[in-house]
Amino acid sequence: MGIRTDLFTSPDYFLLDELLTDEQKLVRESVRNYVKKEISPIIEDFAQKAEFPEQVVLQLGELGCFGPTIPVEYGGGGLDYISYGLMMQELERGDSGIRSTASVQGSLVMYPIYEYGSEDQRRKYLPKLANGEWLGCFGLTEPDHGSDPGSMTTHFTDAGDHVILNGAKMWISNAPYAKVAVVWAKDEQGEVRGLIVERGMKGFTAPLTHNKWSLRASATGELVFDNVKVPKENILPNVKGLKGPLSCLTRARYGIAWGVVGAAMDCYDTALRYSKERIQFDKPIGGFQLQQKKLAEMITEITKAQLLNWRLGVLMNDEKATPQQVSMAKRNGCEIAASIAREARQIMGGAGITGEYSIMRHMMNIESVITYEGTHDIHLLITGMDVTGFNAFK
Repeated sequence: MGIRTDLFTSPDYFLLDELLTDEQKLVRESVRNYVKKEISPIIEDFAQKAEFPEQVVLQLGELGCFGPTIPVEYGGGGLDYISYGLMMQELERGDSGIRSTASVQGSLVMYPIYEYGSEDQRRKYLPKLANGEWLGCFGLTEPDHGSDPGSMTTHFTDAGDHVILNGAKMWISNAPYAKVAVVWAKDEQGEVRGLIVERGMKGFTAPLTHNKWSLRASATGELVFDNVKVPKENILPNVKGLKGPLSCLTRARYGIAWGVVGAAMDCYDTALRYSKERIQFDKPIGGFQLQQKKLAEMITEITKAQLLNWRLGVLMNDEKATPQQVSMAKRNGCEIAASIAREARQIMGGAGITGEYSIMRHMMNIESVITYEGTHDIHLLITGMDVTGFNAFK
């Protein structure tokens, strides 16, 4: 495949840019330019080959996409949550797998170490994770325990100055390349604790997950712990229970809410451009009513999601956002992105299934994003429980 020119122009139907600060727009512009220069030209080839472009790790570190809301003293960007959201939007506009790499690193690895770790843990791990020298992963989901993480069986026992960790985690982004894993496991009292497990610890392996039709340019793997000796100073001291992993997921889901809108924007922009150039029955197909209906509905849903994300970002900055609000934005973003990808593919006709365009890749990626970090149905029930007060999970 030849080098592609990325012609993306961002839709902003309700002039949301007027609500952004100059700094936020600058952050977005720098990530957008990076995606156009470094991601768009290579991503189709990596996705077709189902390979992870390892070079992006150092690039994302240099760009400040790892832990942008973590304080500067620990190597983070010290940025606000709208800036973080815009970064994720632009990265996922390039590819969901690239955004996953950044989301996991910032929200699921750096955030728990910053929020729940000791000062020594912060100093040891955060700067290397921030600059991309080290890649991290987050171990919560297990082969038999997904939506119900409280039933996890991964556990550790006390052995003096260290603990012995046993169990397995599944569907772990970044796992095959990760230097450190933040792993959630039960102690001897059955309490969920976070442990920092490092590559090279005896009995710790991270086999690659093969045969994915989705997130093909992202590295997914398992985490297997066979009597792994983990020093007690690697246990996160400041959190017990599911509050730990769930608070991390709230931040990651926030990033997803913005990210999937980026994928939707890319599908819309591609289909819109194609509809103006593709001639059938002696005129551009964009001049036909059914194609206009599709495009009008796409831009409407994108605009609604952009407004929802911006407002959620304001609430995050003010520390007023609830996990339930984040759930709604994550679910809504995934739903509209999946629908827009499908409609955009139809506008493109047969061309839409090829790697010459980004749409089919986005469509397949969103099938993962709609499920991970809380499935579509689980997020619906979170909203249902919030508005009715009744728990439908049990």
